[in-house]
Amino acid sequence: MPRVKRGTTHVARRKRLLAQTKGFKWGRKNLVRLASTAATKAGAHAYKGRKQKKRDNRSTWLVQVNAAVREHGLPYSKFADLLKKKNIQTDRKVLAALARTAPQAFGKFVEEIKK
Repeated sequence: MPRVKRGTTHVARRKRLLAQTKGFKWGRKNLVRLASTAATKAGAHAYKGRKQKKRDNRSTWLVQVNAAVREHGLPYSKFADLLKKKNIQTDRKVLAALARTAPQAFGKFVEEIKK
């Protein structure tokens, strides 16, 4: 059997790995052994970060809605309770956007719910 040289595949694999770790600090950007673990961990942290981003956004929406509702003399907990009692199912993202972009409309919405 003829000899098989795997240099091209081996080089391509390392090249792809180093491309992933471009911009990292110290040896993690140009030493294959360090770059390998750095790329693996970066991927894991990126996955975790995408989940945390959703959590952080929801928290921000709640703060924004609370601030907007308090301007109309109502704490957030009472507002949420009134929404549930009136069977209004809007998500917090929409309420926060409404409070930010159209405060007058949000004020009318809150006054309607208070009744």
